[in-house]
Amino acid sequence: MSDTPLLSQINPPHRLLMGPGPINADPRVLRAMSSQLIGQYDPVMTGYMNEVMELYRGVFRTRNRWTMLVDGTSRAGIEAILVSAIRPGDKVLVPVFGRFGHLLCEIARRCRAEVHTIEAPWGEVFSADQIEDAIKRVKPRLLLTVQGDTSTTMLQPLEHLGEICRRYGALFYTDATASLGGNALDADAWGLDAVSAGLQKCLGGPSGSSPVTLSEAMVAAVRARKCVEQGIRTDAHEDGDEEMIWSNYFDLGMVMDYWGPERLNHHTEATSMLFAARECARIMLEEGMDNLIARHELHGRAMLNGIQGMGLEAFGDIANKMNNVLGVVIPSGVPGEEVRRRLLEDFHIEIGTSFGPLAGKIWRIGTMGYNARKDCVLQTLTALEAVLNRLGFATTQGAAMQAAWDTYEG
Repeated sequence: MSDTPLLSQINPPHRLLMGPGPINADPRVLRAMSSQLIGQYDPVMTGYMNEVMELYRGVFRTRNRWTMLVDGTSRAGIEAILVSAIRPGDKVLVPVFGRFGHLLCEIARRCRAEVHTIEAPWGEVFSADQIEDAIKRVKPRLLLTVQGDTSTTMLQPLEHLGEICRRYGALFYTDATASLGGNALDADAWGLDAVSAGLQKCLGGPSGSSPVTLSEAMVAAVRARKCVEQGIRTDAHEDGDEEMIWSNYFDLGMVMDYWGPERLNHHTEATSMLFAARECARIMLEEGMDNLIARHELHGRAMLNGIQGMGLEAFGDIANKMNNVLGVVIPSGVPGEEVRRRLLEDFHIEIGTSFGPLAGKIWRIGTMGYNARKDCVLQTLTALEAVLNRLGFATTQGAAMQAAWDTYEG
């Protein structure tokens, strides 16, 4: 009986994860996760929670009091913010330039928002003027943005949007799951009211915890949802109608009470994930945020130069691509999925496919977190070049490697 698969130990194969995420977690994060559990109200545990809040203030570059974790994948952080901030009937504006803008629209509709969108072709982003024009027309209560959309590999510039939102009275949220740590993000200087992220990309950890930060304006919006009978949190409208927040778990007012000095019971903290999140932030700040972003830029540039040296075309507006993910146009006649299969089976390297209008048209190659390293870039380029030549797409042998080396040594 002990030889049956169900009773055997988990022993996953080694993979080099060079797709759009998740990536290989930093061994230091895995070691932190293996630490023994302690009670959620043990003074040591509450001390770790306070340390996590302080560490992520450094990561988000903010002084926000309410900087904490939402237990769950990065989508949990997105939903917690939107569920807690959006009142039924609120106008929200979503600039959509990839799959994850559509996700924000879906979640906002589930919150019964009046959703307005502007759309850019996949591979492009918006100018600040385009977004300002839409804000003037729609007059939204919230602007919901994605900073880095891995479906297109594009990075939406955010630095001028906070001032625009302040002028027109809109709260400003961004999903930084794919971008935080690999690209500049300055929550306070850019006027962001809420940011959510995840561990599994540039932060170098596993999926399962979502760091979030909230400005005082966003906290006020969440706290305005007063408690009524039996402690249920509701949204009180001027006309006296009350709309219940549909989620207890994602009610940020309750989560703040849990993370705050009151330590009001809301859920049992995911201790091992808190240890992982703490170690991710500690490693990032030990390296220094500017150095971390520069590392992602360097290895992303080396991958781009190697891909172009191989004779392949990069997808989209390169001036606005993320440092940490590259879209590669699949050449005509090349079987894209066969290339991915051979990379995985013969080299144990995973790269990403795409979906929507880009399904079957591009590969997505990530250089992020623990895998934003020279050896990972060179291994991936070497393997991809070998597979392409094996399948009949001729490249100049060694050109990709030389282009990457020139990037590192130039």
